[in-house]
Amino acid sequence: MATTRQKQAARRNLVKARTAQSARAHGAKIPRRVPGLSTAEANRLPDSQFAFPKERKEPLTDAKHVRNAIARFDQVEGVTDAEREQAWKRIKRAAKKFDVDVSAGSWRELFKGGKAKKR
Repeated sequence: MATTRQKQAARRNLVKARTAQSARAHGAKIPRRVPGLSTAEANRLPDSQFAFPKERKEPLTDAKHVRNAIARFDQVEGVTDAEREQAWKRIKRAAKKFDVDVSAGSWRELFKGGKAKKR
């Protein structure tokens, strides 16, 4: 079951998607998808481009990767709470840069409910 904040974020994302689709329909050259990173491209990224730089996990290079980092945040293993706190700050900074709505106020909220459990 989705929370109210998740539903609000989803609605905002739908508005953005509809706006982009409308612009495409009126002749704007807006790409449908951002291509993913190849292994070689990920290997060339500096550590500062990752949510977890020591482990080089969860790249934060575009909006798609930021959303993926949020979705998989609870699946990262072998990191301390302090590292998670720093990673969450990096993710929020990247989300602001790429205009991604983040419904969770804290990384700890990602572990509540659902299947995710703090390890």
